[in-house]
Amino acid sequence: RHATFMIMGDVCTRACSFCNVKTGKPNKLDPLEPIKIAQATKELNLKHVVITSVDRDDLEDGGAEHFSKVISETRKINTNTTIEVLTPDFLRKGNNYKKVVNANPDVFNHNIETVPRLYPTIRPGSRYFTSLELLNDIKKKNFKIFTKSGLMVGLGEKKEEIYQVMDDLRSADVDFLTIGQYLQPSEKHAKLEKFIRPQEFDTFRKIAYAKGFLMVSSSPLTRSSYHASNDFKKLKKARETSQKNRLNEIFKARNNY
Repeated sequence: RHATFMIMGDVCTRACSFCNVKTGKPNKLDPLEPIKIAQATKELNLKHVVITSVDRDDLEDGGAEHFSKVISETRKINTNTTIEVLTPDFLRKGNNYKKVVNANPDVFNHNIETVPRLYPTIRPGSRYFTSLELLNDIKKKNFKIFTKSGLMVGLGEKKEEIYQVMDDLRSADVDFLTIGQYLQPSEKHAKLEKFIRPQEFDTFRKIAYAKGFLMVSSSPLTRSSYHASNDFKKLKKARETSQKNRLNEIFKARNNY
């Protein structure tokens, strides 16, 4: 049993053309929100929670401290619950992302969203390489945390560009990749250029696995928090299998030496 909580309000400081969240001036943070999330998790008997948020460029640390408090309070009274965060990019917030890493979530997700060529129109307030750097820095700071990122397709990207994003994410040592169909929220949002066939999603999945991702979810209805609880269990098992295979290779190489 799992659920996703969106923290820090419902008003975003950015205006991504694919997103249906309101843009404007957000309200002040609720200092009791970390406790409220922790209590809700306990009352609902959740085994896995995803904690996400709007962008909060108005805050000095981008909301990193608030994320940290939510993780800490949730873990205090839900010791057996696994915690996944889906964060903004903390653009121009320096090392504040470390506050979230130091709270030790089980999974740190930050979505790359689209290919770099489309950033000026799809994610105009964000920077592709800032997102990549964030994912890379998280893994360097704590290699035990699973890292995860998501990509939308159907916005006019080319297959070669998708494969390049896969390579970039693997260079950042990202463990888990999600690929899903973009669906246009309204006529005012970014135009849907193409519905991707299920067979193409299968191809993306196979190629992503071949590039070294521990876990790949690729289908028209895949979303960042889609089956998050079950996927976390599979992710843990995939890492254990990968580590076991590496050890076997080392022992085999030593025996052959």
